[in-house]
Amino acid sequence: MILGSQFFVTPSDSLAIIAAYADVIPFFRAQGGLKGVARSMPTSGAVDLVAKDLNFDLFETPTGWKYFGNLMDSKDIYGGKDYTPFICGEESFGTGSNHVREKDGIWAVLAWLSILASENTDASKPLVTVEDIVKKHWAKYGRNYYCRWDFEGVDGVSANAMMDKMRSDSESNTGRTVGAYTIATADDFTYVDPVDGSVSKKQGIRFLMADGSRVIFRLSGTAGSGATVRMYIEQYQPDKSKLEMSVSDALDNLVKVALELCDIKTFCGTETPTVIT
Repeated sequence: MILGSQFFVTPSDSLAIIAAYADVIPFFRAQGGLKGVARSMPTSGAVDLVAKDLNFDLFETPTGWKYFGNLMDSKDIYGGKDYTPFICGEESFGTGSNHVREKDGIWAVLAWLSILASENTDASKPLVTVEDIVKKHWAKYGRNYYCRWDFEGVDGVSANAMMDKMRSDSESNTGRTVGAYTIATADDFTYVDPVDGSVSKKQGIRFLMADGSRVIFRLSGTAGSGATVRMYIEQYQPDKSKLEMSVSDALDNLVKVALELCDIKTFCGTETPTVIT
């Protein structure tokens, strides 16, 4: 978790900013520069904008570090393309690189210290803070407003029925207008691993809006006493006059659309989340 002075950096923004500043981070610079970036599918698309701008290979994977590991090992184990140096991350605070096949919070902090050092080379000038760096990034790339709602302990059968309903309605929902949003694509995310060709199905229900916003639903823990429904909300905002709104205000309309699309109140008896992150 990266924190400034009374300023929280989302894991998605942190990943994007590290990628944008890769050339000032010794680990990447010593190897000739960053080549590949990857994020889990529910993680915001902030890093996608950086990858497109700086011409990095970009991957959207299912949740789980094993998918990142395959990409890191593409050349050494599978004889494929070399994507390293490589950076990857998940919205649940995991960030890492190809020095280890696991998330590494200490490494992420050191990367941020390198970024801060690069922006504070003149001691006679005011300190450039974590907040300053994030807001500079938003000014260049726009802001991906983002949050996750967790509904914990819901009935597993009911939660599965809700997911199945959204899955079966994917075709009819594509092209549908809900509120101010038009659903460009509704689907159930399937990942085809570019390294070993393995296929991972049913990795999350996605509603991809025409304006770049996303609503995603994933289900976990159905084997125990209660399931957890995770609802991910993302609104891309390029307007420089709207980069400092509260997250709740920025996402209010999209949250209402998400609750309508899943109808969780009918299936699970609540639309009040246990946790919001």
